[in-house]
Amino acid sequence: MKTIDDLQVAGRRVFVRADLNVPLADGTITDDGRIRAAVPTIKRLIEAGAQVVVASHLGRPKGAPDPQFSLAPVAHRLGELLGISVEFASDTVGESAQAIVAALADGEVALLENLRFNAGETSKDDAERGEFADRLAGFVDAYVGDGFGAVHRKHASVYDLPARLPHAAGGLIATEVGVLKQLTENVSRPYAVVLGGAKVSDKLGVIDHLLTKADRLLIGGGMAYTFLKAQGHEVGDSLLQEDQVPAVQEYLRRAEELGVEFVLPVDVVAAKAFPDLKTKAPADPVVLAADAIPAGLQGLDIGPETRKLYASQLADAATVFWNGPMGVFEHPDFEGGTRAVAQALVDSHAFTVVGGGDSAAAVRILGFEESAFGHISTGGGASLEYLEGKTLPGLAALED
Repeated sequence: MKTIDDLQVAGRRVFVRADLNVPLADGTITDDGRIRAAVPTIKRLIEAGAQVVVASHLGRPKGAPDPQFSLAPVAHRLGELLGISVEFASDTVGESAQAIVAALADGEVALLENLRFNAGETSKDDAERGEFADRLAGFVDAYVGDGFGAVHRKHASVYDLPARLPHAAGGLIATEVGVLKQLTENVSRPYAVVLGGAKVSDKLGVIDHLLTKADRLLIGGGMAYTFLKAQGHEVGDSLLQEDQVPAVQEYLRRAEELGVEFVLPVDVVAAKAFPDLKTKAPADPVVLAADAIPAGLQGLDIGPETRKLYASQLADAATVFWNGPMGVFEHPDFEGGTRAVAQALVDSHAFTVVGGGDSAAAVRILGFEESAFGHISTGGGASLEYLEGKTLPGLAALED
């Protein structure tokens, strides 16, 4: 996989596929982590004298312009972080994009509007994707792939465009791949994996793969209740994927056979209803044993004894990968479990990796310094698919 050092970029228009898919609330960016992660590669290209054309998706528009998914706020924030003006094109390959890119001088930066405003970006049809990639390739000279959070998507700007241009991986992708290799090749042990989030079905692939890699798996979040049910416990009104219980039982059996330890909650923080995340009104939480959740209550976080247990399980680890919050961390009544896991990683002497997505957001929202962790990934889904052993289209496209 080539790097920017292998490309001739001075005086050339370089397309940078970044991942600027940041959360917005009423047009305001609530977490700029992915924008900050894109800055080093863009700065390198600026300093090398390139004319930098940045592009990304944001959210899930339906292949047509949708103001709520505009990248305009991102252009403003990117300019602040770079310390220069970033020109913003109001389309992807239309008159605005063509004019703004044509006017770029060496060392200047433009950001195109949301790539997913064009149906060709995400099309399942190779020809339609290819046509959009051709139009993007028509006004640039080289391609740098640096949007790690999108490399598991077979999209025009991720998969088809690199094939049409001299291409290389940006610094962020090179770093992400290097970190993930540390989690899959010659891992320092003990190797502990913390998995949370809502649905166990989203994690089955990575669990299957990690059963032959990890020494222990700690389970939290909504997915924990399917594991507890698989052990024969009642989970009240907690989130439950009943159809996944047989699969989970098989993983528990295989783990025991392989000597891999599954660590499940021993207590939970529960409430009668899912909390209001806008008002943050008190939810009247109660702490219950994990095997004694009655009907009418739902578990929404791991409990205090589980937090201690998980911290002890992480204390002696040499490598830790964490993906998925332990509960509804956006509400103060249910942030304790996620905070405890983050603190355990900070206190650890291990090589610690936060696997993107909600975990990365939680670290920042809860006020932890990013430098306290070994690495915070920008791609939750991409990280998981890599750890599953899947071929990621965006990485394959960058290989020669």
